[in-house]
Amino acid sequence: MAQQAVGPDGLSRAQVEALVRRTVHSFLGDVAPAAVVAPPAPRLVVNISARHVHLSPEALETLFGKGTQLTVQKALYQEGAFAAEQTVTVFGPRKQMIANVRVLGPLRDACQVELAFTDARFLGIDAPVRLSGDIEGTPGCFLVGPAGGLLLERGVIRAARHVHMGPGDAAWYQVRDGDRMRLVVDSEQGGSLEGILCRVGRGLKLEVHVDTDEGNALDLVHARRVELVKS
Repeated sequence: MAQQAVGPDGLSRAQVEALVRRTVHSFLGDVAPAAVVAPPAPRLVVNISARHVHLSPEALETLFGKGTQLTVQKALYQEGAFAAEQTVTVFGPRKQMIANVRVLGPLRDACQVELAFTDARFLGIDAPVRLSGDIEGTPGCFLVGPAGGLLLERGVIRAARHVHMGPGDAAWYQVRDGDRMRLVVDSEQGGSLEGILCRVGRGLKLEVHVDTDEGNALDLVHARRVELVKS
């Protein structure tokens, strides 16, 4: 009969293993500790934000007639946002115009026109780069709809490139509201965009917005991969 190996304390190997199991059990219980797994990366959506207009209720009635309500054409990625059926024509100081500029909903307290750099240059408007809603000190334009025209004293901007994200996404990327990130695009004409501004809030979905000039420069439509990196 085979003999069991005995340690210096007179304990067999089997007795040592049993002692170790009892000791581990006393600390960890019956359930073995789960392996530490890093959470998966959030699903990143990058969209090109084409030229568009936000209207106030008063402006909507001036341009489209009393009692007009926005008609949803297509829901956008962010909850509650949509592209409306209604469009307007935007006139600049050079008498140049851009027709069929889409109105986005819902309605806002103040009107805002968001253009790409080439749009603003074509219209002769020196539009500053601003976050949506920050229109103090910005230039204006003239809007025309089927029921009338409206002179805006201010509200024309080039939207700052930004990323919407909820608190969970912000924690994953280790950023806070107002931080800057970098968008890396892998395409035939790929590259990166610096200074992506973080806009963190409850109910927001992870989505990067760039304008048409930026998206076209990086051939974003044909991107093989996009990545958001903390600056």
